[in-house]
Amino acid sequence: MRMKFNKSSQLLLVSAASLLAAVLITACGTATTDFVYVSSAKAAGANSYGEINVYEINGVSGSMRQILSSPYPSGGRNPVAEAVSSDYANLYVVNQDDNTIVQFMIGSDGKLYPQNTVNTPGIFPLAVAVSGTNLFVVDTYQPLPACSTADPCPGSVGVFPLQPATTGANPTPSGAPGPTPLTNTATGADYWPLILPSNPKHIITPTAVNVLKSGADLFVTAYDASVTPNAGYVFGFSIGSSGALTALNGGVPFAAGVHPSAVASATQTSGTYVYVTDSVNGNVLGYSFASGLLTSLSGSPYPAGNLPAAIVADPAYPYVYVANSTDGNIVAYSISSSGVLTRIGAYTAGIQPVAIGIDPSTNHFLFTANFTPDGVNGTVTGFELSATAGTLVDTQNSPYPSNAQPTAVAAVPHGSTTH
Repeated sequence: MRMKFNKSSQLLLVSAASLLAAVLITACGTATTDFVYVSSAKAAGANSYGEINVYEINGVSGSMRQILSSPYPSGGRNPVAEAVSSDYANLYVVNQDDNTIVQFMIGSDGKLYPQNTVNTPGIFPLAVAVSGTNLFVVDTYQPLPACSTADPCPGSVGVFPLQPATTGANPTPSGAPGPTPLTNTATGADYWPLILPSNPKHIITPTAVNVLKSGADLFVTAYDASVTPNAGYVFGFSIGSSGALTALNGGVPFAAGVHPSAVASATQTSGTYVYVTDSVNGNVLGYSFASGLLTSLSGSPYPAGNLPAAIVADPAYPYVYVANSTDGNIVAYSISSSGVLTRIGAYTAGIQPVAIGIDPSTNHFLFTANFTPDGVNGTVTGFELSATAGTLVDTQNSPYPSNAQPTAVAAVPHGSTTH
């Protein structure tokens, strides 16, 4: 039987369909919680130039999917670290093999627009952090002519003031680094060396960087390969109004196990705490921070797993999460009022997780970049974390495909950008 419709019925159907479409579009638009940026050190099946995969997180299911224009070129070879500006309008990507930092402006739809590229002060950058109007980059070696993998020297930290927008025919985008790093007046150079005052010729190799929530202090983890077994350290710096650094504790670093690999910090009502993973000993070292000094917490170090490679502290809830690379899992901890960590449980991630992040909108979606040493099948694992218990549950359709060898993650809230 063929059904007939009069014009009124047709109009009602069209209106209903239009309303449904509008509802679906609105739901789609508001469901996105964050955009997550995952750098890959090697573009699958291509050349050695890196790429950046851009995912949107569904605020209801936690499911992650790449936006249509993803991936984007990283602007260089072997991207190893990422950070976002304090206003979430810019993404900074460190390309290790080119000694560069590339600035991307972030569109309201998560798309990336390359803007500026600056050279790092030293050689082989490996970590980056942003606080306020300054970008901090850690280089494996100081910018000395003799420094190389064949003839290594201690690492260093560089500071780039982030330029505000200017007017004119060719305005500088807000958040552009450089063009040159700050000068360290103590040495007359554009970097702060990581050295042992008692043994300045020892090879101090940095591994990670973290800036406190207050923006007042910066910590760099490193190890001394000149001794057997290696000795781990945390170098502390206070950050001046210009971004210039002043070494804490008279330049003497704080002891941190054998081979510290990552660092995170948490600010509670009771105080400020710093947590450092030791990749050799498979644990987490905990410190309280006050009056420029790090003091070991009760019960520290805390067991983690095999080869912990990354750590993150939830900025809204009292939890810390560690990615164990060899085990392929995430270990969750609760933070007590005195900063002490208590293990909650272990949760399966992908193969060789090397980076970890938490969404900045709700602070209860967690994701890892899984390096996968075969160089082909990189993935991103997504979790939803319980705000009351700190436990993790896989998000819908996790893990998610990525390009080969993911190395770093960063995220911005959806709708927070204005470009």
